[in-house]
Amino acid sequence: MVAYSEHMVADASTPWTGYSPAAAWDEAVDVQGVVREHYAKVYSEIEKMSGEDLQARAESLANTYLAQGVTFDHAGEERPFPLDIVPRVVGADEWEIISPGVAQRVRTLEAFLSDVYGSQRCVTDGIIPRRLITTSQYFHRVVGAVDPANGVRVHVSGIDLVRDEHGIWRVLEDNVRVPSGVSYVLSNRRAMSQMFPDLFGAMGVRPVLEYSQRLRSALAKAAPEGVEDPSIVVLTPGVFNSAYYEHSLLARTMGVELVEGRDLETHAGRVYMRTTAGRRRVDVIYRRVDDEFLDPVVFRSDSALGAPGIIHAARLGNVTIANAIGNGVADDKLIYTYMPELTRYYLGEDAILPNVDTWRLEDPESLAEVMDRLDELVTKPVDGAGGKGVLIGPAANKSELEIARNHILEDPRGWIAQPVVQLSTVPTLTNDGLEPRHVDLRPFAINDGDDVWVLPGGLTRVALQRGQLIVNSSQGGGSKDTWVLGGVRHRGSVPTPESRVEFSGAAPVPQSAHPEDYVHGQQQMQQQQQGSTC
Repeated sequence: MVAYSEHMVADASTPWTGYSPAAAWDEAVDVQGVVREHYAKVYSEIEKMSGEDLQARAESLANTYLAQGVTFDHAGEERPFPLDIVPRVVGADEWEIISPGVAQRVRTLEAFLSDVYGSQRCVTDGIIPRRLITTSQYFHRVVGAVDPANGVRVHVSGIDLVRDEHGIWRVLEDNVRVPSGVSYVLSNRRAMSQMFPDLFGAMGVRPVLEYSQRLRSALAKAAPEGVEDPSIVVLTPGVFNSAYYEHSLLARTMGVELVEGRDLETHAGRVYMRTTAGRRRVDVIYRRVDDEFLDPVVFRSDSALGAPGIIHAARLGNVTIANAIGNGVADDKLIYTYMPELTRYYLGEDAILPNVDTWRLEDPESLAEVMDRLDELVTKPVDGAGGKGVLIGPAANKSELEIARNHILEDPRGWIAQPVVQLSTVPTLTNDGLEPRHVDLRPFAINDGDDVWVLPGGLTRVALQRGQLIVNSSQGGGSKDTWVLGGVRHRGSVPTPESRVEFSGAAPVPQSAHPEDYVHGQQQMQQQQQGSTC
């Protein structure tokens, strides 16, 4: 390990000067001020720079993102997505816990969803109450007859992890509806490998840019039976959606068409895409549209984002919709509390990654305890996303606590409570130099029916304000490139730098649109208010 020395602390030109971990687990520096082994090379590289040099690199990074149109929605405004210049480093030994833990989680969620939309053995065997399933707003009986071609409902997942004050990785929530954020992982890596090419290679950072081809392969394997060369499309709500950059990037890097609902039509139980050369059959739809907007025949009749009849086509087995409709029941934060039991029930294994301790507020005793301790705890709506509706008790005023109390008492099933977890911190560049900031991690996993592959890294979200615990970009957070160590370098081989992988054509959101797009734009923004955001 590399320890701080006196001249490092005294030298005002060193960006590390004054860096002091907070009460949380700091992933770079221990409580004695010793740099953790997996951060040693990052520490040494940054130590060579002056504070001005580091700020200049950060400004260059921000300008690159602005030019590329890498944006996100914050309070209804499109902004460049903040990428911090200091990477988050995850040691190989830590990844050997995270990766199998996430894969196990996905297999459990897959088994649960298959059961919930099938025989519901978990209910019959007393593992989970029926009312928890039937009262979830994302449980859709209408798709119970849809049988996935290769048995996969969770083609893509984003499992949010946090590291507590003891350094233990825990699952914070599951995202198996329309998880977003992987485009930032890919864009962050390209930008950072250009910024620190030598450091990147010397540390043996594992690559992430194979994600798109992994996803395409998994979608192809999910095609309807008998289809040899499937036609795959990415279904986007449109250019007004805050994740449009991601939709277009994934379509481009997979080499498939990006379509809107108005580009699709159904005929005789099949889905077709309108093209300049005529109609073309569609076999797999990687949809980035929420359930409620997918098919106006089945869900919202006023939806302009989906296509009438695609759920009927899915029932007939003529098209695969990924992720499956109705997956949101597994995202329900009350279902989350049963995941340890469900893992043992379906897999016969103990969960590798524990949950955060959670109170189920429909239980009268738990509800009474939480009401007494509301100012000490975190309360969350079970169907919330993007940090919306979360109340951190110690940071709330009396009025906010009273409003939360009333909401919870009106609908206890709609809320959970958790202790305040002091999320781990990572060095982050601020106007005052390097300071610890709280982070979480969203590893993305792809399930092709034979294997669950976990992207080595994932989206690290960072709370940019001092002391802030909500890291979501929709709440003003930023991101970091996540470097998982353990890449194998063979003598004589010259790997292609990830910085050379082209993302050309990733267009920013247009500043104006045709008047006919007004309804589409309104619904796109409405969707992102209730969808799974990053």
